[in-house]
Amino acid sequence: MAKPNQFPAVLLACFGICTFLYAAGAVMGYKMFGDAILSQFTLNLPQDLVATKVAVWTTVVNPFTKYALTISPVAMSLEELIPSNNAKSYLYSIFIRTGLVVSTLLIGLSVPFFGLVMSLIGSLLTMLVTLILPCVCYLRILRGKVTRLQVALCIIIITVGVVSSAFGTYSALSEIIKSLGG
Repeated sequence: MAKPNQFPAVLLACFGICTFLYAAGAVMGYKMFGDAILSQFTLNLPQDLVATKVAVWTTVVNPFTKYALTISPVAMSLEELIPSNNAKSYLYSIFIRTGLVVSTLLIGLSVPFFGLVMSLIGSLLTMLVTLILPCVCYLRILRGKVTRLQVALCIIIITVGVVSSAFGTYSALSEIIKSLGG
């Protein structure tokens, strides 16, 4: 950054804008659909519109793009173990990336309740990585330099993260138990 002292203001502005946009989207969604909304938002859209088809296909394609970005560091780490020889390293790279995709598919198909297990892991780790750990690290690194307001905000964010993680974990576990029992 050209002016590192402006970083806190930029960060606060970005979080404020994102929070406002997400809240506005939630309010608009509730105003449009009310309490009678289905579990997947695309099921609530009118079926005959082109915009609905675009929204559905965007929702379908989105995980594929995220998967490629997520698996790329793993693939690159494995590719570093192979001696570099231009023709063979490219072929090995194709085999490694294809093997990762196929192995993920096989695990997803063979593990019962894979989606529920992933939601359990996601509810635990997402809150930990996105809300809890950054605040804890911030407080730990700047131990004597943070103001009381910053400490209070960090504690509020950590509390929201812990509560969200608890609700997500409870929800995922109850769905797993319900699936096992019935």
